[in-house]
Amino acid sequence: MERDINENIYEKLAKKYGMSLAQAKANAQNVVQMAKEAGLDFQMDTLVLTNTFDAHRLTMYAKTQGLMKEMTERILRAHFTESKHIGKHETLTELAVEVGLNREAVQQMLSSDEMADVVRADEQTAQQYRITGVPFYLINKKYALTGAQPTEVFVQALQKIIAEDEITVLNEQDGVICDDNGCEIPEK
Repeated sequence: MERDINENIYEKLAKKYGMSLAQAKANAQNVVQMAKEAGLDFQMDTLVLTNTFDAHRLTMYAKTQGLMKEMTERILRAHFTESKHIGKHETLTELAVEVGLNREAVQQMLSSDEMADVVRADEQTAQQYRITGVPFYLINKKYALTGAQPTEVFVQALQKIIAEDEITVLNEQDGVICDDNGCEIPEK
């Protein structure tokens, strides 16, 4: 995606998924409602679409400084709630300083290609798992949940995963029992 986008979120969603503007707005409002229920204030009408590659590079840089969670949360709030242009280096730098990163180090990183390889590697992993959007939840590198889902869907999915991943003992015979202190051979 380009850094500066002339379309709004509804036009972009309609085009991407082949739906009407009304359907795109309804889908977006569903996301807004789910966010609201989680205590978040999404402002889709004023959201600024942009290329987020540099924002991803910044979060990876923040990870090296122990601030990835804080940086990610700050960028998401700036994007979805405050309608800031997170494709601009100036915006990203200000957000980084707010979470405690060094201004000059962030400016230097953003003006280089630092962290690009790390982000590209993440993109390749996403392609391998056929991830085309967010949110996307991958559990045990085997099970996936896509899109914003109600809590019940996660509970049901996790229960199913736990049930399927339980170990089944195929032989009921007594065998050697081992732990950190060695092995105990059962008496016959």
